[in-house]
Amino acid sequence: MRGDREQAECQIGRNLFFEAVQYRLATVGATESDIRAAGLRCTAQRMAVLEILRSKRHHYRAEELSVLVAQRLGTVSTQAVYDALGVLVAVGLARRIEPAGSAALFEAGAGDNHHHLVCRGCGIVVDIECGVGAAPCIEISDDRGFAVDEAEVTFWGRCPECLAGASASAVGRMQ
Repeated sequence: MRGDREQAECQIGRNLFFEAVQYRLATVGATESDIRAAGLRCTAQRMAVLEILRSKRHHYRAEELSVLVAQRLGTVSTQAVYDALGVLVAVGLARRIEPAGSAALFEAGAGDNHHHLVCRGCGIVVDIECGVGAAPCIEISDDRGFAVDEAEVTFWGRCPECLAGASASAVGRMQ
């Protein structure tokens, strides 16, 4: 009985391993084909940067990306990461956002219609979906002859953690 259970657990482990390998291969394949489809040479730095940007919904500073890319590739210059980011932004595979008072942040160029919410306290940046509809999702009264195709909106406020900290410190001062 024990042997059957161990074999079943081993098979489950193998299945999970192969699913992870297939996912990784699909991700690398998609990243490589997207880079080539944009008319770019597929370099290790570009691949690594784009894979990291696509790995989760997150906003990275170039310095953070440089550390993560170096962990993947062994060594990479910060300039090489900046160069990769510049090219990926230029072709729309990455997006650069610059909240006031913050270093530039980068995210995968999702091609979707989202905006950003920035906490005035801790500086965290989160994505929020546009509630109006298709891009640019904001109508302006006078486009001055421009063909407007995108709006970049940044909302500012305080995140729940900063609000909780502010109210806790206010209670402490009142006592």
